[in-house]
Amino acid sequence: MIKKHIPNSITLLNLFSGSMAVIVALEGSLLLASALLGLSAVFDFFDGFVARLLKVKSDIGKELDSLADVISFGLAPSVILFYLIREHTRVLQPGWTDYVPYTALLIAGFSALRLAKFNLDTRQTDSFLGLPTPANALFIASLPFFSGPAAVQDAGWLTVLAGNPVFLLVLIPVSCIMLVSEIPLLAMKFSHGFSFKVNKLKYLLVLLAIAGFLFLQWASIPLLVIAYVLISLAGKNGNV
Repeated sequence: MIKKHIPNSITLLNLFSGSMAVIVALEGSLLLASALLGLSAVFDFFDGFVARLLKVKSDIGKELDSLADVISFGLAPSVILFYLIREHTRVLQPGWTDYVPYTALLIAGFSALRLAKFNLDTRQTDSFLGLPTPANALFIASLPFFSGPAAVQDAGWLTVLAGNPVFLLVLIPVSCIMLVSEIPLLAMKFSHGFSFKVNKLKYLLVLLAIAGFLFLQWASIPLLVIAYVLISLAGKNGNV
């Protein structure tokens, strides 16, 4: 049947977009790379959504999705962060700083580890343990929009923070730890229908995303990822 191949085709679009993001990032076009990574995130959401809608979920689809995500949400954000760190450490002492940007590739490694663990972990069917790779990747991919020579937005203190080489370097171990942590987080999929009672936290995040982008534009993305973690933790503890 043709319909069983539709979700996998969308997954391949995720991989194609993510691969393009890597190439254009290597050419120094960070804004375009970030936009392509965002497009990968859209495809990543819809491949699972369509698979559940058509009731054609499969083991090969799960494996293919993880392979695509290693590129789109592991390697692509690592390359973007590599260039950001290199740009903001040029003013520092030359020599050892030439090698510092390569530490960003640790995120690609830990993203692969996170995805491998996810495929084997039966506890992560309706929720996640650790930060999902798309959320981590979008956090990093948003930075070029308000930091660096090609920035299209002045986000005030966020611009200053994102342009600080210390912040960018600290972001690497924080990302790696969050990816493979045991922190319980929401899965942004409507597996049990669209009722408000069951999905109130997800609808809250959707509303925050819309309002945040209207008022803060690109600077809303890293704040939304932080809000996602906090709201997930609050909901887990019964406070939301």
